[in-house]
Amino acid sequence: MSVAHRAAATLLLGLAWAAPAAAHGLFDAHLAERTPLLITAALVAAAWLLYLLGGRRVPPRPHEALCFHAAMLLTVLSVFGPLDEWAETSTSWHMTQHMLFILVIAPLWALARPLPQWRGVTGWFGQRVWTLLLRAGRYPTALALLHGAIIWIWHTPRLYVLALDNLWVHAFEHACFLFTGWLFWWSVLRANRKQVPQALMAVLLTLMHTGLLGALLTFGSVSFYGAERDVADQQLAGLIMWVPGGFVYLAAGGWIAWRWLGRLWHSQPQPDDGL
Repeated sequence: MSVAHRAAATLLLGLAWAAPAAAHGLFDAHLAERTPLLITAALVAAAWLLYLLGGRRVPPRPHEALCFHAAMLLTVLSVFGPLDEWAETSTSWHMTQHMLFILVIAPLWALARPLPQWRGVTGWFGQRVWTLLLRAGRYPTALALLHGAIIWIWHTPRLYVLALDNLWVHAFEHACFLFTGWLFWWSVLRANRKQVPQALMAVLLTLMHTGLLGALLTFGSVSFYGAERDVADQQLAGLIMWVPGGFVYLAAGGWIAWRWLGRLWHSQPQPDDGL
């Protein structure tokens, strides 16, 4: 069985396994209320299918294909699996879901570099979209500010609770995290030599403000998201954002700097040992 067929089978199995387990399941008794999830499932399936079809015209590198399929599988499990149900009543599980979007799925998409495969299928029809995305990737600092604004906005108490109560808002929240996170990681991980200072600044800025938000949640003595939510659970959520998140951003900054120094080293004329 080819990689494409295995990935398609994985998608179908993932959706089939996750749907009945989640409170926001796709096929429960209130199907009419689940329209946002049906649309989300259709978009995820379409993105995956287009990548598989495009991969026949523009074969991806093996590690890029692995990153993409892993990211898509994690997306299915995070959005349609039991994690989404746990996130409804637990702040720490909700934060875990958000961190998966921002710190795992989004950078995997960036490392997967799926635009050549998507362009191989959409051609001129999607050319304007892909051109805009590529141009946006030239501005790491601006994308870091956009991504940071999204993180803070959706963690304000009113919007946080609204997303839990309204499936349309919930789906839009997830889309905001995934899309801006993908653009952010795309811009910093794919930065060229001239963009490296901006990329490092973007990572440092994100490290600082997410650490601040995590600290506010960790040291908060009252529940920010409703009296029915446990303060200790909120503090755990803050630690999840603060510690593992900080480690990921530090590792990303170190990798960007190491890659930049490696380029500088190879660009320098090497001494001739024979002289």
